[in-house]
Amino acid sequence: MGLGNLHSAAPLLALFGLLVIAALNIWRVQGAVLIGILVTAALAWAVGAASFAPQPYHFSELTETTFKLDIPGALHIGGAGFGILEIIFVFLFVDLFDNVGTLVGVTKEAGLVKPDGTIPRLNRILLADSIATIFGSFMGTSTVTSYVESATGVAAGGRSGLTAVVTGLLFLGVLFVAPYAQVIPAVATAPALILVGSLMMAPLAEIDWKDPMVALPCFLTLAGIPLTFSIANGLAFGLTAYALLKLASGKATKGDVTLFVLAALFVFRFAYLSE
Repeated sequence: MGLGNLHSAAPLLALFGLLVIAALNIWRVQGAVLIGILVTAALAWAVGAASFAPQPYHFSELTETTFKLDIPGALHIGGAGFGILEIIFVFLFVDLFDNVGTLVGVTKEAGLVKPDGTIPRLNRILLADSIATIFGSFMGTSTVTSYVESATGVAAGGRSGLTAVVTGLLFLGVLFVAPYAQVIPAVATAPALILVGSLMMAPLAEIDWKDPMVALPCFLTLAGIPLTFSIANGLAFGLTAYALLKLASGKATKGDVTLFVLAALFVFRFAYLSE
């Protein structure tokens, strides 16, 4: 990670797009994010900073992975099925905690969290994610999970499930013209995510930064997510640190059993991944 080359067009265009979207948000213009993306994309093409080289694509290619499960073969990974159990554990871990982290961030920004900090209908949300994950495996895709880019819909005013339904239908439509989605360069979409990231920082003001037991785990979570490029890793650092501080301070209670179990699983995961 480092400062980009400010003499090249890409970072300058991204900064321009960020300024446009931010200004439109300040002026409370509806569709500010979409307008900023389109304006930046048009400028990128105008100055020759965008390229488009679509690869040959046929919708029928999806059948190469759809329902191509080889369960007997997978059970032999690592011998006696233990290898596949390790893979399932890692996939479950990443899916669960990436999903939880996304839910907390997006629902907080949308103002959907209850006063006591709980998320309404959380069980139904996790069930939907689980069903999507299973369905995605049959389709031959990578693990399906909630995506933090949902926050762009929140920034645009979306507050109901209809926002997700419309987004899903648009993604479905893109399947038929997948290569042409590259017409919108990354320099045009990056500003939207940067702005959404700034909006999602607001809940940090509610953290008691004067309490080390709260401040250190929160900081490790906050720093760990971007530095490791993983929501799951950030949560792992924070929860493990919180569990260790609970033990070190003698404030652990019987109600913290789940916390310590999760911390042990986090440590096991890091030890496994470091091999």
